[in-house]
Amino acid sequence: MSAGGEGSARLRVVLATLLVRPFCRWVVGVDVRGRENLPRHDPFLLVANHDSHLDTLVLLSLFPLRRLARIRPVAAADYWSSSPARRFVARTCMNVLPVVRGGAAAVEDPLAPLSAALSRGESLILFPEGTRGEPEVLERFKTGAARLALAHPEVPVVPVYLANTGRNLPRGTALFVPFVVRVSVGEPVALPAGVREATACLEEAVRSLASSASSGA
Repeated sequence: MSAGGEGSARLRVVLATLLVRPFCRWVVGVDVRGRENLPRHDPFLLVANHDSHLDTLVLLSLFPLRRLARIRPVAAADYWSSSPARRFVARTCMNVLPVVRGGAAAVEDPLAPLSAALSRGESLILFPEGTRGEPEVLERFKTGAARLALAHPEVPVVPVYLANTGRNLPRGTALFVPFVVRVSVGEPVALPAGVREATACLEEAVRSLASSASSGA
C-alpha cells in the first residue's frame, strides 16, 4: 500500500470511529438480525437492496475496523467523481470501488475491476438494483452480481436486506428522519449455474429476507 493509501486508511478508521459508527449507533440506531451470518474472512460478496446512501455506511459499520481497508462498496464512478466532496467521501470515508456504468463511456468490461479486487482478496458490497430505489420497494436485480459470483465460485455470497434507510434519508433530499434501521443478514447463497438463474436466486434471497423482516418472523 502506498503512503497515500496508508494515510487514507488511517483517516478512514478515525472517521469511522469518531463519526460514522457513533452516528449509526446513537442517531440512526441499527438492529441486526442474523449477525452470525456476516463473513469473518475476506474475500466475500455482500448483496443488498439499495434505498439510500445510508445503506453503505450502515453495512460498513457491521464489520471490525481492522477490515475496512479490504471491504469495498461498489458504486457508480460518474456519480461519486462528480465533485471534490463526493470524491473525498467515496475514496476516504467509504473506500468505494468505482464502476463505469454502461454506455459509450464503458470502454472495458465494468466487472473487470471488481473481479480483480476479489482476486486480490478484497471483499465487495454490491447493490444489484443498480441505483437507489423507492423506500421498501425492491426492484428487479441486474445481472452483474450474479456474473461476478459465478466467475468466483469460491467466494461466499451473502444476501442482506436493509429496512428504513430510504425513510431515514430519502433519495433527492438531505433531510434526515429518525427511523431505526433493521438489517437482516442471510446465510450464504449457493447459486445455480446460468446468469439468469443465479440472478433470480440472489433476488429471491433478498426478497425472502424482506418478507421475513416485514412479518416480524
